[in-house]
Amino acid sequence: MALDKDTGKLRWYPVYTHPRAEKKAYDTLTNKGVEAYLPLQKRLKQWSDRKKWVEEPLIKSYLFVRIAEHDQAEVLMTKGIARFIYFSGRITSMPDKQIEDLQLLMASSLELEVTEENLQPGEKIKIKAGPLKGLTGEMIAYRSQKQLLLRLDSLGCSIIVNVAASFINRF
Repeated sequence: MALDKDTGKLRWYPVYTHPRAEKKAYDTLTNKGVEAYLPLQKRLKQWSDRKKWVEEPLIKSYLFVRIAEHDQAEVLMTKGIARFIYFSGRITSMPDKQIEDLQLLMASSLELEVTEENLQPGEKIKIKAGPLKGLTGEMIAYRSQKQLLLRLDSLGCSIIVNVAASFINRF
């Protein structure tokens, strides 16, 4: 992929996929040579006759591509990709830090929950210890537990993880 003219580097873009097409779209993009990221989480699913661990996308119908702006058409021509995400009439990009934070969360052994609830912002915090050391976010009260809220504004969703209060610094 070519470098972005404005910044001299590639940028991350969230893309919306057709329902249940995230994995196939991801595979097709990577086979085309496009850098893509699909955060997957293992979940125990139960059917009437059995239970099985399956990998599901953390954020349904979303994946992330790291491309130059002029490569957007190539991504849209990929089977399973529905559209780019728009904010204020323009295709939105995400800071590298948000993708790095998401990758850090996925590498941890913590159970994550994604919510589209309109959670009210609280104190800004930074984790000072544990597997998520260095991660910043907002502290909220949720289901009577203190948890870290990592808000992904460009996607309109939030990721909530349990963090011990002793691991958190206010700033």
